[in-house]
Amino acid sequence: MKTAKLIASAALLVLAACSDSNTGTVNFSLTSRQAGAPAASAALATGTGAAFPSVATTGDSTVTALGNDSVIVRSAELVLRKIELKRVEVAACDAVMENGDCEEFETGATLVKLPLGSTAVAQQVSVDAPPGTFDQLEFEIHKPSSSDDAAFIAAHPDFANISIRVTGTFSQAGTRTDFTFTSDVDQSEEASLVPAVTVTEGQTLNVTLRVDIAGWFLNGAQTALVDPASANTGQPNESIVANNIQNSFKAFEDDNHDGQADH
Repeated sequence: MKTAKLIASAALLVLAACSDSNTGTVNFSLTSRQAGAPAASAALATGTGAAFPSVATTGDSTVTALGNDSVIVRSAELVLRKIELKRVEVAACDAVMENGDCEEFETGATLVKLPLGSTAVAQQVSVDAPPGTFDQLEFEIHKPSSSDDAAFIAAHPDFANISIRVTGTFSQAGTRTDFTFTSDVDQSEEASLVPAVTVTEGQTLNVTLRVDIAGWFLNGAQTALVDPASANTGQPNESIVANNIQNSFKAFEDDNHDGQADH
């Protein structure tokens, strides 16, 4: 069992894979920066006349604007566990546990904070891994609720039965309202690595997971922003935002740590 070095979280991470002395290093990072994000003043029209949201970074916040409305995100936290890199030659992870087919970071519930504003990337964990080619990143968005999560809940009581928490300000036609959005989404996610990434003996590889938070609070037609508070449990936009979250993840090689795909 290899040792995983935790950089940005106090939780213990264990790499569940066979030991191999001829290894490379894999860094896992997070970004909320869009791919080729438009400037703050941009309003890109589609062929149908609809507009994309514009995204701006200011200080430690990220601002998404569409028409006369905007969402200012000041903090965004997720509970993750079980982050795996899948080898190209296997169909799926977990078919046979601990057989070396996947490089698996086995965690209890781990709280991660998305980098916002001027911070492009936040590195989460660095591990040794045997040489190989990997084409998928798998992970779980986790709602802490069982006895296995007791230590995490004691350390983070605000996240009992909650997997995501976002705070900020929603502005609609000039009227500003502070919000707290929470979700109890509890699901597995798969993000394909295109092109696949290769771990080479003695070399370091950085894999970044993009969480496109700018698209979380769009309506079903993707033409207007919704009040994040209206997507809380039992509110009218709960399922729309949950679906947006599910489709907001992309993984890629990012060896220069700029939050953009190298290829």
